[in-house]
Amino acid sequence: MSIVVTGATGALGRLVIEELLAIVPAEQLAAVVRNKEKAADLAARGIELRIADYSEPGTLAGAFRAGDRVLLISGSEVGRRVPQHAAVIEAAKAAGVAQLAYTSVLGGPGADFRLAAEHQVTEQAIADSGLPYTFLRNGWYTENYTEHLAPVLEHGAVVASAGEGRIASASRADYAAAAAAALTGEGHLGTAYELSGDVAWSFAEYAAELSRQTGRTITYNNVPAEAHLEILTGAGLPGPLAEIFVDVDAAVGRGLLAGTSGDLARLAGRPTTPLADSVAAALAAS
Repeated sequence: MSIVVTGATGALGRLVIEELLAIVPAEQLAAVVRNKEKAADLAARGIELRIADYSEPGTLAGAFRAGDRVLLISGSEVGRRVPQHAAVIEAAKAAGVAQLAYTSVLGGPGADFRLAAEHQVTEQAIADSGLPYTFLRNGWYTENYTEHLAPVLEHGAVVASAGEGRIASASRADYAAAAAAALTGEGHLGTAYELSGDVAWSFAEYAAELSRQTGRTITYNNVPAEAHLEILTGAGLPGPLAEIFVDVDAAVGRGLLAGTSGDLARLAGRPTTPLADSVAAALAAS
């Protein structure tokens, strides 16, 4: 039996691996990756590599073993994730894994924004498979904002179309710690966790925190959805992706990403990372 992390060389996957290494020996871990060379550092640490691609179902036949505990990190290709995830689920079921944990979306079936749709279909497919499951319904990553500070600092403005909506975001490291706990602990099967930060913040508060830490005046420009879409596409973002971002802001405005259930802190075993800390880390890295 191994603890298996798919998408292990991605931003979240690598953090999950680090959390797991603090709990179990490397020889108990397996990383499912597309590119062996990209994962060479993991192999050097004693982690088994299993080469597979969500988009090539045939490669997944050897990705899992009976009794494995598996983390399915959702694919990054919006619009293609349902068949990709279905291939992983089928392979996990054929192998007889002991747990399939899935990084879903905050709110699960109750989330009504576009980005949630593929997650909802995946959750249902996992439930229908009969596999022992754990749904890790991740809220927003603070890095969704702090990793893109350059235009904010250049123009002195946070631009969004979320009104006064609030976001209970957390760092990727917080979500990684929760995933590691769900994969190594007991009592998590058949459970859906609503994972979000301890404190919800508004874009006005985010702009104020940036102002405090930079010593500059950063404003929050709340714009209509149509104008926001034009700004994003004008900056080079593909239309369909820009539409998703604007739709998420509308969901923020409706309060759908503001929930603070406490599940994330309880699973991680510590408070979630404050917004101020994430901003400080991003500014130090910029």
